[in-house]
Order: sequence, then C-alpha cells, then structure tokens
Amino acid sequence: MVEANRLGCKVTAADINPMAWWIVRQEIQDLKLEAYAEAAAAMREDLRKEIGHLFLTKCPTTGMISEAKYFLWVKKVKCGSCGKEHDLFPNHLIAQDVRHTANVFVCGYCGSLFESKDRTHPGQCPYCGMHLPIEHVAGRNRSRCLHCNAQVTYPTGFPPDHRLFAIEYHVPYSQENERRKGRHFKAPDAEDLAKFAEAELRLREMRPRFIPEDAIPKGDETGRLHRWGYRSYKELFNARQLVGLELSCRWIANYPDERIREALATNLSDLLRYQNMLCRYDIMALKSLDIFSVHGFPVGLIQCESNILGIEGTSGLPVGSGGWLNITEKFAKAKRYCRQPFEVRHEGNRKIEVPIAGEWIGTSNSSSHPTEHRQVDLICGDSSALQGTAIFDGVFTDPPYFGNVQYAELMDFCYVWLRKLVGAAHPEFSSLTTRNTKELTGNVNMGRDLVHFAEGISAAFSMAAARLRSGCPLVFTFHHNKLDAYVPLAVAILDAGLTCSASLPCPAEMGASIHINGTRSSVIDTVFVCRQTGLVPRRWVVNSTKGLADLIQKEIEDLAQGGLEATQGDIRCISCGHLTRLAVWYLRTDWKSEKPTIEKMAAVQAWYSGFGGLAAVLANLESRFSSAPQKQDWIPAGIVRETSEAYDEIPF
Repeated sequence: MVEANRLGCKVTAADINPMAWWIVRQEIQDLKLEAYAEAAAAMREDLRKEIGHLFLTKCPTTGMISEAKYFLWVKKVKCGSCGKEHDLFPNHLIAQDVRHTANVFVCGYCGSLFESKDRTHPGQCPYCGMHLPIEHVAGRNRSRCLHCNAQVTYPTGFPPDHRLFAIEYHVPYSQENERRKGRHFKAPDAEDLAKFAEAELRLREMRPRFIPEDAIPKGDETGRLHRWGYRSYKELFNARQLVGLELSCRWIANYPDERIREALATNLSDLLRYQNMLCRYDIMALKSLDIFSVHGFPVGLIQCESNILGIEGTSGLPVGSGGWLNITEKFAKAKRYCRQPFEVRHEGNRKIEVPIAGEWIGTSNSSSHPTEHRQVDLICGDSSALQGTAIFDGVFTDPPYFGNVQYAELMDFCYVWLRKLVGAAHPEFSSLTTRNTKELTGNVNMGRDLVHFAEGISAAFSMAAARLRSGCPLVFTFHHNKLDAYVPLAVAILDAGLTCSASLPCPAEMGASIHINGTRSSVIDTVFVCRQTGLVPRRWVVNSTKGLADLIQKEIEDLAQGGLEATQGDIRCISCGHLTRLAVWYLRTDWKSEKPTIEKMAAVQAWYSGFGGLAAVLANLESRFSSAPQKQDWIPAGIVRETSEAYDEIPF
C-alpha cells in the first residue's frame, strides 16, 4: 500500500486486525517532523528526571557513575528437597569474545563475573576458587539443585521468579577514561539491587491508568505462556519496566497535538517489544533480542531488560537497543524517508542512497505548490466485504501463510496497551482483542482449518476479481513448505474466475533473520500473478514433472546468479508454487465454484497426485535437491540483473 501511494496511485487498503490498520495509518499519516522530534526529546528528558537514576550504576573499577545498557536476569526455582533457591542457568557464558575483549562467565557459586580467553575451559572462578557447576545447568525442563543435588523441574505453573545477576554498562569516551570507554560487565551491587527495590515500591504505591490487567487468552502461541504460569499480560514485565511504561503513557496521553500523540503511542507499541521479561540476550552480538525476533512467545531462562531511556553515544547515535531514543530515532528516519524516498545503489561494500525526484509518501505534500493531495482509504475490516463500487486497476495482497504466524495472538501483546492509551478515540479499538473469527490463519485453538482458510481466501479473491478491470492483475505472495497449504489458494483463484499467468520465485526474507537462520525454513516467496484474461508463455505450461523440474532448475540457476543459493526448503517452496499455478491452468475450464469446498479441495489434491505431486518433482531434481544446503544463511547481496526474452505465448 505504501509503495502504491509512493507511485501516486489512489489506494484502498483493508485488514481485519486493528493493529495492522493502525500501523499502516501511522506509516501513511503526515507528521510535522521537527515538532515530533522536540516532543520525543522532551518526553525522554522528563522521564530521565523521574526515573533516570534507576538506570545508573557505579563502575566497580573507577567508581564512575555510568549508564546501564542491559540488566540480565536468570529464572530461579525453589528446590522441593532443601527449600533453597536454585538459579536456572542454561550455561555460565554470558558474553563471547567476538565483539567483546574476552569471554565473560558468571560463577554459579558466588555470583561473580570473570573473563577468560578460553571459552570451553574457563578454569576456576578467581573469586571463590570453584569450577563452574556445569552439572547443575538447566535444560529440558529440569536441573540439579546446586545445594543438595536433588532434581528440580520447571515450569512450576506460576509466573517464574527472576534474579538480577549481571549488568552491561556503557562508559562514554573522555580523555580521563580513554582506557575504560565502551562496554563493561559487572555483577549487581547493593545500590543496583536497592534501585530495583525502589521501582517495586513505586509500582505498589502508584495507581496505574495504563498498565493492562487483561488476561492472556488461550491460543496456539499463548499456550506456551500459560505453561509457564503467565495468566495476565502485565506479568510479562518487571516492576521497573512497568513504572517506565506507565509514566511514558501518562506523558503521551497529556500531549496536546493529536498527530504527535498518536505517533508517540505507536512508538510505545514498538518499545514494548524490548521492554518485557521475554527478551533474551544475544551473547555473540551483545544486544537484546526483542520478543518478536521469532514469530512466537519464546520463554528463555536468561532475560534481558533494556534501559528504557536509551543511551546517546558521542556521535549522537543510540548505544545499545530497546530504549526510547532508539525507537523515536528509527521512526523519525522512516518519516524522513516518506518525505524523500530513495533507492540504494551498491558500489563494492558501500551503499549509495539515490533520491527519486518527485516521489513522496503520504496524503498531502505541502512542499509542492500548490499542495498535492492523494486519495488513501484505510479500512479496518473484512477484506471480503468491502463497501463501495470502485473498480480497481490492480489488487495486491500478502495473505496469511495459513498457520505459519499467529498474527492476532502476537499483536494482542501490544494491542492491550495501545487500546488503553488511544482506544477511546478510535472505534477500531473497541474489541478487547485483535482476534477475530474471520481472520484467515490456521489456528487449532480456534478451530480454523484448511477449509476455513479456503473459504475465506476464496471470498476475498472473488470480491476483488468482481471489481477488477478486465486484464488487470490480482497479485499475492505466499510460501509454505507443505503442498497441502497451497490447495486453498488454487481453490480461491479458480472460484474467482482467474487464471494464474505467472508464479515467480522471489527472495522475501534474509536467511540471517533469527527465526530463519540455521533452520530448514525457506526465504523464497512465490509471487502469484492472476488475471481474468491475458497471455502466458507456452514454455511455462508443462505437462510432466520432468518438464516442470527443468523450469525450476533454470530458476535455481537464475537465483544463484543473483547471489542466492537455494536450500532444500527454498526448492520445495518454488516447486509448490509452480504445481499450484499448473493446477489452476488445467482445472480452470471445467471448474464448478458452486460445489462444496471439500469437493473443490479434493479436486485440486487429485490433480496434484495425478500430475505426480511434489515428490515426483523433487525426484526429477534429485541431484540438485540432494546437494542443496539444508539450512539457511543467505544475506541479500543487492545484485540486480535485468533479462529479456521472446515468448511464444498462449492467450486465455
């Protein structure tokens, strides 16, 4: 939607999830950047006056007061045998010597931090003389008590307790501390513990207006939270985080300018990703991993609390991640891009920004004379039931990938806060949850299966096709490594009276993304291009798995020239896309959309089987498939290669 607006199109966009609607609204909404930056700075300064001291710590070497970047917490349980508390360390390494000067370990006995050049054999703790208690580390929901060696198990069914065991702090550069500048680690001292106790006391004494009391509903993803004993969203935060978030909400709610108030509220929903006790600490990159670094609710044993204010470095850029400074700087950068979009040209290792004259993103452009305006209609509702009679020149969508991501379950984490902060002014926030029975994701907990998915996608595509100008495209992207998940797409395309004129493999994610790197997942989407009438290259209409394998082999080679070595997961997804395109082609002439959904899905499945199915395609690609990497590690190289060829085309 943003890209279409950037090109000057009139845009109608819909999503059933109010968080999606809200985020796109903020992307497209005009904003006075200078006033926004002033407000963001004022908010940080006011928060610093109130709670800034809670994020200061004393360097044990110099006595200098420094800003804490991250507080590291370990989960703990009470031993059922001896009654003493046992730390659930998965290991004792807290920082690697990749971006730090040495490996940093925490002693499981005395709690001291010490450095070692040897990551595998760190030796004895220099403070207590003990070797690290590796036989007492936690894993597979059990551990051995450090005090009596009895077995302890977790989770316990109650929200877990945590113990602060380490602080990463930042020493800024100056002539006096030239040798001490940068990152340092320390075990918390009495003052650090007292500051957290102060936050706990302040939370008990304040009357929160914005901290949500909402219960966490059952769900495919939230079930993990329930297993750990979490029953309400506020239990996912510690006292210092809750105090900081409550004060932030109060400041935002009182700001007079509506646009800036909504921008800062959006920033708060982003900040929440880092200000919770599900964030983990990356011991190699030495930074906080936000809660949605994977598409779920990961519950680790070591949690990372970020400095909510953010730390400004000597260059003016943020140090570390997860604070207000980081979030507002990122938002301002995005809004500057809206004023002047650009593309990126690669020259060796350099990235050159290339401004595109005449382009802008938004509803109005006051820098032009006279002011330019663009039509943007954003709808929070069912995309299969859009109102109006507008005829579209193109429909572009990114439907849910069946059960890959539980969007509503994840977005409720932010929604329950944003609803209390801005919901009174927007009827789109009237529901207690973003979950909707018509959401098109597979969800076992809500009884949404492939039939539900097929009927919903079919309704949306049929509505769009009925309002699509003849010969114009309906385009969507999809990827899933199971062919069954593509059956609803074929049914939807056929029900809408469309033909799939192309299925184009397109890198859509970085293999280095934390939820993909080192897994068997695919980074390849299939871009499906569908039309009521048009042309299709004859060589794409194959009638054997051998012919299809030849097409796919050529695409694998093209991707390699673009810098991507297709993995086995990528090849499976490319194959599934082509099989679905061909199923639509061969089934379209005798398709009966009025038949029951189950029968239509069975017809697609029967075509897959009759053609040979995914297994037969991969068998014809055997040498290429078996030699392909199993796991992802692709990083975009920014290579663009244009090709052209003459097609012998078939009209439809």
